[in-house]
Amino acid sequence: MIRKAIISGGGTGGHIFPAISIAEALRRRYPDIDILFIGAEGRMEMQRVPQAGFPIQGLKIRGLDRKHLWRNIGVLRDFIRALVSARDIIRSFQPEVVIGVGGYASAPTLKAAQSLGIPTLIQEQNSYAGVTNKFLARRATKICVAYPEMERFFPKDKIVLTGNPLRPAIEHLSVSRDEALSYFGLPADTKRIVLVVGGSLGARSINESIGSRLKEWADSGVGLIWQTGTSFEEKARRLLEGYHFPVWSAAFIQRMDLAYALADVVVSRAGASAISELCHLGKPSILVPSPNVAEDHQTKNALALSLRGAALLIPDRDAQRDLTPHALALLADEQARQSLSTEIRKLALPAAADRIVDEIESLLS
Repeated sequence: MIRKAIISGGGTGGHIFPAISIAEALRRRYPDIDILFIGAEGRMEMQRVPQAGFPIQGLKIRGLDRKHLWRNIGVLRDFIRALVSARDIIRSFQPEVVIGVGGYASAPTLKAAQSLGIPTLIQEQNSYAGVTNKFLARRATKICVAYPEMERFFPKDKIVLTGNPLRPAIEHLSVSRDEALSYFGLPADTKRIVLVVGGSLGARSINESIGSRLKEWADSGVGLIWQTGTSFEEKARRLLEGYHFPVWSAAFIQRMDLAYALADVVVSRAGASAISELCHLGKPSILVPSPNVAEDHQTKNALALSLRGAALLIPDRDAQRDLTPHALALLADEQARQSLSTEIRKLALPAAADRIVDEIESLLS
C-alpha cells in the first residue's frame, strides 16, 4: 500500500504528460493515495497539473545558462534556496517515494529526498539522458528508461526498461474517424490527412515550411491538421485566407486522440513523449528534431528511429526546403507508409505507467 508520493519535474509537455500518467496509474491502483507535484514557478506544469486534478507547489528555480557562464552564480543560489524549500515540503508532506521526470524542479526535489533517506525513482524519457537525471542517478534507488543501452549514462543495476507513459486517451485510442472529422470540421470525404505538430510550444521551422508552401498543399487535395503554437497562430490564419482545401489550424490541439485517429502521416518534433505515442500507434512519421534542446537530444531520439527504418528524419535546417515535398510524397506512397508503420510499432513499450508503478512497489517492498 502506497499512501503518499511526490512527483517532480516539468518545463515542457514531454516531462509533464508522463508525470501525470504516472500519477493517474498510481491513483488507479491506490484510490486513496495522496499525490503532490513539485514544479518550477512560471513553468507549464503550474497550469497543466492542476488541470489534471493534482495539487502542485512551485520552486523558484531556473536552468543552467550554457552561453553566459557567469550567470550561473545566480542559478546556483536559486538551486540552494530551492533545495531548502523542497526539503521543507518533503518533511511536511512525508512521502514514501519521490519520483523525478526531469526538468528544473526535479533536481532540488530529488536531491532533498535523497538527503532525507527517502527512496527516489527517476523516469528518463529520452535516448540521451538529460543533465538533471545524470546528476541524480548515483543516489537514485531506481531508474526507469524508454530506450535500451542506457547504461552509458546510469548505473546498470538500477536501470529498468519500462517505456514512456502515455496519456490514457492515446494509449487506449477508441474514437471513430467520423467523430474526429466532425471535431476538426473536415469534410466527410477527406481521403488522406497529414497531422503537423511542433511540440507544446510550436516550431518555427515546421510552421514556415508549411506556411510558405500552402499552394502545394491545396493543390494536392489532401487534408491538413496544423498545430502552430501561439506564436504562429495568427500568421497561419492570415496565410490560409484564400485557400480552400480541407484544413484545420490552431495554436494547440486539445484532443490529440482525435488528431491521431485521422492522421495518415504525422510531422512532428522528436520529443520523447511524441515518439512514444507514434510508436504505440504505429504512425508513419517525419521527424524534425528541434536544435534548441539540451545536448541535441531530439536528434538522438530521431536517429534511434530513422536508423531502424521506423521514421524519416529531416534536419531542422532543411525543413523549409524538404518537409512539404517529403510529406506529400510519403502520403502518396502506401508501401513506404506501411513499412514505416510496421517498423515503428516494433519499438513500442505498452503499459509503461503501470510498469513504473510496479517498480515503485518493488523498491518500497
